[in-house]
Amino acid sequence: MNIIVDANIIFSGILNTNGKIGDLLMNSTSQLNFISPDFLRREIRQHYPKLIKISKLSLEQVQEAEFQIYRHITFISEEQIKLSSWLQAEKLVHDVDPKDISYIAYSINFGYKVWSGDKALINGLLKKALLKLQTRKRYII
Repeated sequence: MNIIVDANIIFSGILNTNGKIGDLLMNSTSQLNFISPDFLRREIRQHYPKLIKISKLSLEQVQEAEFQIYRHITFISEEQIKLSSWLQAEKLVHDVDPKDISYIAYSINFGYKVWSGDKALINGLLKKALLKLQTRKRYII
């Protein structure tokens, strides 16, 4: 199964590579194929100070955890997404959480679900009745 993962899932995986999310990201590639936009790497780098503060890990340890997780993700360039997918995604989330348009555009373009823990996105799509599968704390939409 192919799944688009967003930055907050990667963030959680980096914070605790031995936790459920880290374990899923690193040990379920025989059943799951994780996909993310290229820009996710840049977004995670911007959060290094927060990752270091929360995890109490060194920069090198955060980068190692990041590397280990990224080994199991296929990164796809934003240019590979059709304009129609971008436009449809923008209509769906412009009033929900505009910074997440990319994940929804990838989902529309490829027909894959999005794994997210972003409460604003999840709640906004719930209100629009677009949420398809709900788990305990994380959602796949």
